[in-house]
Amino acid sequence: MLRYLIQRVLVMVPTLLVISMLVFAIIQAPPGDFLETMMAEMQARGENMDQDKMDFLRKTYGLDEPMHVQYLHWMFGRWEGFEHQSGGLIFGDLGYSFEHNLPVSEVVGDRLMLTVIISLASILFVWIVSFPIAVYSATHQYSIFDYIFTFLGYIGLATPSFLIALVLLYFANIWFGTSIGGMMDAEYVGQPWSMAKIMSVMEHMWVPVLVIGLPGTAGMIRRLRANLLDELNKQYVTTGRAKGLPPLTLLLRYPLRISLNPFIADIGSLLPELISGSVIVSVVMSLPITGPMLLAALRSQDMYLAGSFLMFMAFLTVIGIFISDVLLALLDPRIRLGAGAEK
Repeated sequence: MLRYLIQRVLVMVPTLLVISMLVFAIIQAPPGDFLETMMAEMQARGENMDQDKMDFLRKTYGLDEPMHVQYLHWMFGRWEGFEHQSGGLIFGDLGYSFEHNLPVSEVVGDRLMLTVIISLASILFVWIVSFPIAVYSATHQYSIFDYIFTFLGYIGLATPSFLIALVLLYFANIWFGTSIGGMMDAEYVGQPWSMAKIMSVMEHMWVPVLVIGLPGTAGMIRRLRANLLDELNKQYVTTGRAKGLPPLTLLLRYPLRISLNPFIADIGSLLPELISGSVIVSVVMSLPITGPMLLAALRSQDMYLAGSFLMFMAFLTVIGIFISDVLLALLDPRIRLGAGAEK
């Protein structure tokens, strides 16, 4: 097991380096560098930046140097001999956002925390709701509730998330008096965290959690139900029943354990969603999370802001896949760690 973990870590490091090169190429893509893009946007708004300031920024951030040198400065910072001077993504320096005229860490601020809160709550909602429904539907196939859950699942998959968001926002305002849009009451925006602010976030959070979680819940129910039905029809389940194993023990020990693979495999895609959020839903609901900010940073070529987001998402993706691989190997007896070595 330790050997397998070391091998996986050794694969992750070059993977992240390659991804960082691709991210840097994306944020430096033409037309021009991000200073030229920012200058064009300022001119479109009737603003100007003098050439001296442009030259100063270009020299400060190494934009007059070759592309590979810019990448090294962005990723590893500036060095004098063997001493690290400043900057570098791997040293926790996220850089400076030229669009917001603030360090990236200050621009992200509460948005990152609110994104993580909403995403974690949505993931828990998907798992808590879909798990018992899928198990019931599989063990009571073709029952009246199975048909009902199947119908609701298809509705959840077919209905656009932004439409669900508009409907829920309307009823939340009519029934509960919750203000439409946002993640908190207006008086708490930009204020330090307090118990009143936390309660305001909790009051507003259930709508985006439902909107973001419903499509994932419907899809998870269908997948887990199909997997569990497939396992329940296999010969080892019939043998267990013939030997007199209690139905609940038989279900939990073998078919349900193997059918959990979709839950574990989804970790690789769920972790980056903690940062990216649901962009369309967040725009419709005016949610102050990181999805719209990432989209705006890519459009304006705000390289430090966009690069920090993309690299963090890539890191979470690689870590999530690593965690899911290890858990799948432990959960499913058909997945053996030594299979590759034997081949």
